[in-house]
Amino acid sequence: MKIVVDAMGGDHAPLAAVQGALDAHRIHGVDIVLVGRTEALQDCMKQINITELPAGVELKEATEVVEICDDPATAFKKKKDSSLTVGMQMVKDGEGDAFVSAGSTGALLAGATLLVKRIRGIRRAALCPIIPVFGGKALLCDCGANAECTSEYLLQFAYLANFYAKRVLGVESPRIGLLNIGAEPSKGDSLRHEVFALLTEAKEAGRLNFVGNIEANDALMGGADVIVADGFAGNIMLKTVEGSAKFMLKELKKAFYSNTKSKIGALLIKDSLGEMRKMLDPSEVGGTAFLGISKPIIKAHGSSDAHAFCNAILRAKEYVESGLIADIETHIADMKVETIGEKTQMPS
Repeated sequence: MKIVVDAMGGDHAPLAAVQGALDAHRIHGVDIVLVGRTEALQDCMKQINITELPAGVELKEATEVVEICDDPATAFKKKKDSSLTVGMQMVKDGEGDAFVSAGSTGALLAGATLLVKRIRGIRRAALCPIIPVFGGKALLCDCGANAECTSEYLLQFAYLANFYAKRVLGVESPRIGLLNIGAEPSKGDSLRHEVFALLTEAKEAGRLNFVGNIEANDALMGGADVIVADGFAGNIMLKTVEGSAKFMLKELKKAFYSNTKSKIGALLIKDSLGEMRKMLDPSEVGGTAFLGISKPIIKAHGSSDAHAFCNAILRAKEYVESGLIADIETHIADMKVETIGEKTQMPS
């Protein structure tokens, strides 16, 4: 298996990308292609005392870099020799099995959609991060790729995340919840009403384990394995989870180090706090899958360090091994919606 890595994308690139990719090669046994300015990549290797390129690791020259200030919709086209464009082209051409980047999310989505292409029949690609919930983890689909959605988009997000939960996370019958402002079927806007009806029909047909509407607080308490949302609401939920985690950890630290007695208490539960911090740390997940693209594309966090890059490459490896894309292609007919007049219906 060969993973192509955009070595120039992210706040700490290229050093973090190079170190993380080499760690992934050593730990997870995947072949790596580091795409970027070769001279800069070689300098990074020297900084971490690597004098010779390991077998199974190669460098691919790309002279340009997609910057955060570039127009994400056109950057991959205007900068055809960027690490992002060159890397995705390699995956499209079969020179790699998956692509990992911590660069611009918008440019990555545009390139994945227009260059690598969506799976035939999928209307929109979706960002599907793994988020911590009480008792484990859940998938949030979508978290920002599609701010405005149709009922068909959200139906497809439910199927995409359902297959991902089964194939990658090993959940036998994922519980699908529709993110809404209340649990009752009558709650929410017309879009949520349409999606509720479609997901209910899919449940009755035995295709999805739809558990109904779910509020954000219940979702975080582990009420669903898959949380279906439009990208606007999903992104707000994701950022709220991330901000709450940081806030809580800072407050706990302040409380535990406020006096001698609390410091003793902190020492007694140090290991438990470490596990909690690890669960809430985005770098432990590493990367978010773009579901619906014809090849595995993983978006790493823009602030990824070497550990995060290593884990993002692990996510890419899991995606390739899962057979997820073939599963989606087999079930495309179940994900399509026919609109007759103003009434949205599932195909018969």
